[in-house]
Amino acid sequence: MRRSPFCLAPPHPHRRGSGSGRGQALLEYVILLVGVVTPMTFGLIAIAQMMWIWHSVVDYTRLGARYAATHCWQAGGENVLQWMRANVPPMPDQASFRDGPAELVVEYYKKNADTGILETFQCDGDCSTLCVPDTVTVRVRNYEFRFFMGYLGLPSVQIPDFSTSMPIEGAGCDPELGTCNP
Repeated sequence: MRRSPFCLAPPHPHRRGSGSGRGQALLEYVILLVGVVTPMTFGLIAIAQMMWIWHSVVDYTRLGARYAATHCWQAGGENVLQWMRANVPPMPDQASFRDGPAELVVEYYKKNADTGILETFQCDGDCSTLCVPDTVTVRVRNYEFRFFMGYLGLPSVQIPDFSTSMPIEGAGCDPELGTCNP
C-alpha cells in the first residue's frame, strides 16, 4: 500500500515534537499576556479614569460659576466654595476636591465704567443689593491625577487649571425688596 504524499509521517519514537509545541505556545501566551495585554488593560483603565475626572471637573467649574452668578457676593466667595465642596460630582477622586490638594478659587470682577476693563471687585458689605459684581470666575487649580497611577508605580499627572467665567445674574438679589439669597 502506497502512502499519500499529503499524509504526515508518525513522529519518531525518540522525539518529543508534539509536547514541546504545546509548551512553547503556552510560554508565548504568558509572555503576551504579561507583556502586552495586562499593561494595555491597566493603561486603558487609567486613561478612562483620567478622562472621567477631566470631564467632571469641567462640569464642576461650570456648576460653581453658575451658583456664584445666582447667589450673593461674599468676600472670598466662601458661600460658593462651601457649596462646591458639598457638591463634588461623582468621580473616582472626590476627596481631592472636597478637602484635598485641589485648590478652588472664586474671583469676582466689576467692569470699569471709563475703560471697560474688568477689575477685581471689592465691596464694604456682604450679601446686599449694593454689593453686586458684574462677572465671576471659578477656577480649579493644582490637581494631580494620582488615583490609579500609584498602584502602577507611575508618577502623578498634572492636570491643567480649569476655569469658567460667567456674568452675574442678579446675584440672587431682589432690588425691589432689597434682599439677597446667600
